[in-house]
Amino acid sequence: MRATADNRRFRSLFISDVHLGARGCQAEKLLDFLRLHEADTIYLVGDIVDGWALRSGWFWPQSHNDVVQKLLRQARKGVRVVYVPGNHDEFLRDYYGTHFGGIEVSETAIHEGADGRRYLVIHGDHFDLVVTQARWLALLGGKAYHWAIIANRLFNGLRRRLGFPYWSLSHWMKLKVKNAVSYIGDFEKALVAEAGRHEVQGVICGHIHHAAIHEDFGVRYLNCGDWVESCTAIAEHHDGRFEIMTWTDDRRGVLVPAAPLNRRAA
Repeated sequence: MRATADNRRFRSLFISDVHLGARGCQAEKLLDFLRLHEADTIYLVGDIVDGWALRSGWFWPQSHNDVVQKLLRQARKGVRVVYVPGNHDEFLRDYYGTHFGGIEVSETAIHEGADGRRYLVIHGDHFDLVVTQARWLALLGGKAYHWAIIANRLFNGLRRRLGFPYWSLSHWMKLKVKNAVSYIGDFEKALVAEAGRHEVQGVICGHIHHAAIHEDFGVRYLNCGDWVESCTAIAEHHDGRFEIMTWTDDRRGVLVPAAPLNRRAA
């Protein structure tokens, strides 16, 4: 379903894994998205700034600065903006409880939906064994992912010239490669378990660049996706509905409805 003027205003927006400072970041698309959509509350669910990439080489074009300025303007206008840092912007974890230009920095957040359900908002890297147990491997994997994105864009540039649609290598691997499917499943189960420990009805996270909404494990799981390749966000309507919004090349949003509340794993 295409987004229309009637659903450009949301109760809440959840955005993660923008990776400002990395060459793969699609800041221009995010800026278009933020210009055309408003929300009462915006949650920045980690890896908004890519400190890892910036340490290896400075890259900060005007579009990346424009995204930051847009979020700061939203906060000044009265929008509640909550920043939950991830592993790539872990330098902000020293500033929990502080405000930057009206943006709250918090280790985690509890979001209460319009229907009264409570959701744990957390980036999710603490539940990724590669990040927690083998940081060097995570750094190496980040560089490999960066070059894979560049190669995939060159490949898709050729596909466009030949009249073929966009094809995502990473999305294909996540769905088809057995280890990747297992990794995603294990990550989702760990986040659902963490939601249970917080006695909430759902969890909203990022980190693995794979947008999803489901209740396969008995607790609602929502992942924001990313703004490196898929360009997705989680939107909460004022009636309490959650949907994945995918921002397309024609500057329109495609809304993917949430799974039914009673969905369970087979």
